[in-house]
Amino acid sequence: MTERATAGVTGERTSVIVVGYSSRPEGRAALRRAVEEARLRHSELVIVPSATAELAALAEQLAESGLPHRIADAADSAEPADEVLRAASEEAVDLIVIGLRRRSPVGKLLLGSNAQRVLLDASCPVLAVKAEPTD
Repeated sequence: MTERATAGVTGERTSVIVVGYSSRPEGRAALRRAVEEARLRHSELVIVPSATAELAALAEQLAESGLPHRIADAADSAEPADEVLRAASEEAVDLIVIGLRRRSPVGKLLLGSNAQRVLLDASCPVLAVKAEPTD
C-alpha cells in the first residue's frame, strides 16, 4: 500500500483508525464517524478509498478537518475488504470504520460480503455505521 496524501498536525499519535471510504451514502457516513472518532481518540486516519471514490473532494474534506490523515492507494483488482484488512494489518490500528447499506427486512438476512469479511477477519474492533436516510 502506498500513500496518496498526508496532511494534518505534526507530532506523534497514539492510535490509528482505518476507514473504508466510497462516494456512496454509507461511505460518507463511515468517513464522518471516523473523523469524529479520530478527534475523540487523537488519532490519525488512514482512508482506504474504493476505486470509484471522488478523491479530490475527499482530500479537500480531510484537509478541512485538520486531522492527520493518509489516503491509501487501493489496488484496482482487489476487493474493498481486502484493501481495508491489508491497511489495518500494516498499521498498529485501533479501530476500523466501515459503512453499511440500509436493507429491507429480507435483505437484513444477508450482510454485504465486504462488510461481513471485515467484521469477521479484522484483528481489531470494527465500527459499522449506517447512512442516514437523507444521505
